Amino acid sequence: MNIYLIGYRCTGKSSVGKALAKTLGWSFLDADVELVKEYKITISEIVATEGWESFRKKEKHVLKRLSSLDKHVIATGGGAILDEKNVKNMKKSGVRIWLRANPETVKDRILKDETTENSRPSLTSKGLMEEIEETLIYRNPFYEKAMDFSVDTDNIDIEDICVTIQKNLI
Repeated sequence: MNIYLIGYRCTGKSSVGKALAKTLGWSFLDADVELVKEYKITISEIVATEGWESFRKKEKHVLKRLSSLDKHVIATGGGAILDEKNVKNMKKSGVRIWLRANPETVKDRILKDETTENSRPSLTSKGLMEEIEETLIYRNPFYEKAMDFSVDTDNIDIEDICVTIQKNLI
């Protein structure tokens, strides 16, 4: 069994994933990092040169490979749940936990994250807050359908999020 952390950008998937894996004595993998390693190109470069469709195809390939593992905490890309096959592979091999945060929290975290430029290309041509709000409205039903349970990550530290997840796993 694996634990998949799903959710929008900057909701804590990587930070929580590392801490949760350490607590469980499991390995942690970030699907976006694995994609960059495998294809030797940043996500922003893939999107700029090949487009979102090519990125999603590469993402599906990586997630399929990761879903064959066992006892891993896996942080997925924010849009991984948009592909039904990704969700099916995750459902077959583990638990899906939706990490949620309100748009203001997401915006603050994006602006503080130095890796945003290479790892989080703009999804639309709109302003940051408008993009976050519109994307969440669109994606939230996908997250809800894919999840086993959700945890809000606003104003709560990583340790408490991990405790909440562990309680829900029992």
